[in-house]
Amino acid sequence: MKRLLAVALSLSLVALVSMTAGLRHIPLADYLAALTHYDPTNPAHVTLRTVRLPRLIAGLIAGGALGIAGTVMQAVTRNPLADPGLLGVNAGAAFALLLGTILIGGVGAADVAWLTFPGAALAALAVFTLGGGLGGDAGPVRLTLAGAALNAFLLSLVTAVVLVRQDTLDTMRFWVAGSLSMAAARPLGSMAIAAIAGAAIALLAAPRIEALSLGDALARGLGTRPGAVQAVALIAVTLTTGAAVAVAGPIAFLGLMVPPLARMVAGHDMHRTLIAAALIGAAVLVAADVLGRLILAPGEVRVGVMTALIGGPVFIWVARRLRPGAAT
Repeated sequence: MKRLLAVALSLSLVALVSMTAGLRHIPLADYLAALTHYDPTNPAHVTLRTVRLPRLIAGLIAGGALGIAGTVMQAVTRNPLADPGLLGVNAGAAFALLLGTILIGGVGAADVAWLTFPGAALAALAVFTLGGGLGGDAGPVRLTLAGAALNAFLLSLVTAVVLVRQDTLDTMRFWVAGSLSMAAARPLGSMAIAAIAGAAIALLAAPRIEALSLGDALARGLGTRPGAVQAVALIAVTLTTGAAVAVAGPIAFLGLMVPPLARMVAGHDMHRTLIAAALIGAAVLVAADVLGRLILAPGEVRVGVMTALIGGPVFIWVARRLRPGAAT
């Protein structure tokens, strides 16, 4: 419990830095006033309400959601290298965005979420169906292979279409790097509800997911139906990852890096691990966004690039510390 409280405190400090860091110096008194008595003619209020606060909220949503999604994925597939992209969610979102760009034309920042979210959901459903479905045959290997195959197929289609249709290049180039810079234009409320719903489903199913992580045979012996648990886990992963992708685009490494850190903090209790994963994921993503805004100021390094730069060394360090079998 002390470790969880320490992680929560770290997240609070990172969130505070996110609100205060920037090129414009804002007096402390303006922070509370911007929230309680917003004045659209005050530049400080506008900066806080339309730039910094939406970025913070988007970072909390996407980071927490990806932390939970990665933890559920690694437990269900019993693969310490699994992340939400394994289900083809990112590739499905990219393909849906590409189709929308072609069919609709110019896609605004607010439209991205409504295109990527259903694309992510359909891709996850396709992987689960190809992997065996509710029949209980969707074991870790089959899910991994189905996800890798669909991911490669969809990304190859995306690459082929982008090469042919140059008008789609700008949209895909901006989205694929992952960024919180357009957070104010995203439907943050709707995506927060989706992420919270996915997290709630994961927490409710935590004991069965934990049993499934021990192996199908043992899970059946404990009265768990692997196919049903995998379906519930799929719903949780789809809602959380879909919300994250819709808010921030595909964020590299976060869903892969956070679960081992969460297990180091919370042990092997799935409830605590999921809570720790949400807190750590949110803290890491918000911290990466702050670093990306400051490291090349007044320019910006997109948060997807920063998570890859941070995540690579951290994941190697965590992997070297883990005992064999500790990832599951």
